[in-house]
Amino acid sequence: MNEKVKDIKNKFESDLKNVKNTKELNELRVEYLGKKGYIQKLNPLIKDLSNEEKKEFGKSLNDIKNFISKELEELKMKLDKKELEEKLVSEKIDTSLPATKFSKGSIHPLTKVRREIEEIFISMGYDVVEGPEVEFDLYNFEKLNLPKNHPARDMQDTFYVNDEVLLRTHTSPVQVRTLEKSEGDIRIICPGKTYRRDSDDPTHSHQFTQVEGLVVSKDVSLSHLKGTLEEFAKKMFGDSVKVRFRPNYFPFTEPSIEVDISCFKCKGEGCSFCSKTGFIEILGAGMVHPNVLKMSGYDPEVYRGFAFGMGIERVAMIRHEINDIRDFYTNDIRFLNQFNRKGGLEDEA
Repeated sequence: MNEKVKDIKNKFESDLKNVKNTKELNELRVEYLGKKGYIQKLNPLIKDLSNEEKKEFGKSLNDIKNFISKELEELKMKLDKKELEEKLVSEKIDTSLPATKFSKGSIHPLTKVRREIEEIFISMGYDVVEGPEVEFDLYNFEKLNLPKNHPARDMQDTFYVNDEVLLRTHTSPVQVRTLEKSEGDIRIICPGKTYRRDSDDPTHSHQFTQVEGLVVSKDVSLSHLKGTLEEFAKKMFGDSVKVRFRPNYFPFTEPSIEVDISCFKCKGEGCSFCSKTGFIEILGAGMVHPNVLKMSGYDPEVYRGFAFGMGIERVAMIRHEINDIRDFYTNDIRFLNQFNRKGGLEDEA
């Protein structure tokens, strides 16, 4: 019997020398130690042996199993190391090659213009205040001197959630909320998204961004408003720009004005960009209506205020001669890349 064990050992040692990879090694393991392997085939022979022979033969089987297992394990470690080294060599990265070039993003033109506007007013002593985009009718209309059934509400087609909740149509509710929380002087701007049920076309969008401003003090006047807006216009559009004020109507201001700037393309001579008028409308403004002050807890006999509001898209369209407001929202890379060039809105995101 021991001769059979020796034959298996000799054959194993011969076969082991021919193993070149882990796949062949696993096949050899199954061939000798598997359920149908050489070692397993010797087990049935034990029943024909005497007790003394059984002990000796059993010991020989254990020894050959341990020997084969040890030899297989040692060779496996060597093959694993070899295959790992070969893999590292084959997958080696050539660091001398040029790196993959990734395109850089840029600040969106609307964000860029909004930040410019904020910086101008912050330099003039204003605070930046934000508020909720889902608003109560109370703050969006009623406390702005627009009670229910007021005809001026038709000027702002509104997305209503229910009778009392809506998507704000302007950022004026932030002004009202600030008035309610304050007791003295106020100087703020309120930037943010607004929503109206407009049909999207080159000059209208159901979603747009605004910046509104509010100043409240005991001695503020219309001349302060005009001086503020002239300063803003020159910082935003250049020192050579001319500013024109026209009377208008807004239910939350009295008196109310529209503000125009001279056309930078024709220098006020009249062209297609300014509809032959020489001027371009940029914002609306006025003195805060006494009713608005009163409803927010201010005595209109003691305090006065002025307010203004502008669309960020409109400012950006004028600054960069953009003809279609929808270009800001389509995420067209060809459009956005224009503002990532030298001389454009080139700040990196």
